[in-house]
Amino acid sequence: MLAVLVANTKGGCGKTTIATQLAGAFAKAGLITALADADRQHSSLEWTARRPKETAPVHGLDWVRDVGKAPRHTARLIIDAPAAMRPKQAEALVKMADMIVLPVLPSAFDEAATARFLDHLETIKPIRKNKKAVALVGNRMRTRTRAAARLDQYLVVQGHQVVTRLRDSALYSDTAARGLSLFDLRGQRAENMREDWRALLTFIENAA
Repeated sequence: MLAVLVANTKGGCGKTTIATQLAGAFAKAGLITALADADRQHSSLEWTARRPKETAPVHGLDWVRDVGKAPRHTARLIIDAPAAMRPKQAEALVKMADMIVLPVLPSAFDEAATARFLDHLETIKPIRKNKKAVALVGNRMRTRTRAAARLDQYLVVQGHQVVTRLRDSALYSDTAARGLSLFDLRGQRAENMREDWRALLTFIENAA
């Protein structure tokens, strides 16, 4: 089993969107997939509940109170971390994961919060020893804007690999409302947006 933790202590940076999209991608690829929701808002669990029966299944897990276990034979486990993580909770979730995906928005507030979270992650031994990768993902990016250019500069100097940049699109909220992901959709628009995810999915698979 490969476990991916999607985390950042800054709320509203798109953790749940990325977690559900990854879960949808792995399920569509035919892998037994579980999505563990450690956030009190239960947004990821609600997404799994809305998922249509004809789509590839994603097993929802409630990890709000305690870190649990994935169902037997699970091939991919995605963990949607809470924003307000306590140090011990962060360490427990990092221990469960094989790698960490860290989304960041093009905003000075998000960049500062992300820098603090990265500093905390560096105190956790497996990350400090480079035994677990941290993949930075620029989220809700709008090309040719000052905010996007500043975020690009910020990401480059953080010392962790910048894997991809995801464009800003209403299609994410549309799919979330229906329990779907980009990988469940047909059409050129969804296909174009899936290209944004190719590098991240390859990065994760290379860690398997």
